[in-house]
Amino acid sequence: MGLRRCGEIDVSKGAGAHTLSCVAEFWDRLTGAQSAPPGWAVAASAAVALLIVGSPLAWRLARMAITIAHEGGHALASLLSGRRLEGIRLHADTSGETFTRGRGNGPGIVMTALAGYLTPPLLGAGAAGLLAAHRVTLLLAILLVLLGVTLLAIRNWYGVLSVLVTAGAVLAVTWLAGPAVRAAFAYVVAWFLLFGGARPVVELARSRGRARRRGRPPMSDADHLAALTGAPGALWVALFAVVAVAALVLGARLLIPWPVHLPRSG
Repeated sequence: MGLRRCGEIDVSKGAGAHTLSCVAEFWDRLTGAQSAPPGWAVAASAAVALLIVGSPLAWRLARMAITIAHEGGHALASLLSGRRLEGIRLHADTSGETFTRGRGNGPGIVMTALAGYLTPPLLGAGAAGLLAAHRVTLLLAILLVLLGVTLLAIRNWYGVLSVLVTAGAVLAVTWLAGPAVRAAFAYVVAWFLLFGGARPVVELARSRGRARRRGRPPMSDADHLAALTGAPGALWVALFAVVAVAALVLGARLLIPWPVHLPRSG
């Protein structure tokens, strides 16, 4: 198990000493290093994540996790820039909205608008860094904390359900699964954030093109940034793409042990 409950009280040490011992044991389990999976398992986790992102049905089911990260990025940026966070709403079509209050221009709202598409790939790169340091349990615990904080900002029932289901899956693996399953899940999550952080940028570019062909002004974070800064929306899409690709390259370099040793047959 991942974060197991501390054992029985040692009467000779007393309750206070036992509590400190439990806290120390919990902290060691949380921050300690775990064994790295073999290279072929890392490659297999990448293939699973790529299959999820590339399959229309699987992507439809899993995309909400990227939306949660996207809207969470908007929310965090708004708080860091001094804006007031009103809440997040998640919808059944896997879209989301983050409502903030503050000045209608200036660096705060630019930072808030910029953060959405950047957050999933950057989270993926951060997850890859933790896994490269063999901190599987710590990564899963951080994901649970982030989901818990996001839940506090959700303002509709579908959003609450979506975050609870996502957090429940992470919690179940963290608490109940063995080390090998936890590691496999963590690697799939990291790859999914990296691949899944890139796909919405491609979808954004396509949706902006379709809107222009139909004679409608595109409405997206890139176009909001264009209105705020005067820089063209295509430039912001390009920036999102550069960050997503850079995060994927960095994440792959951190996650894949070199050279990769495939399992022997026979």
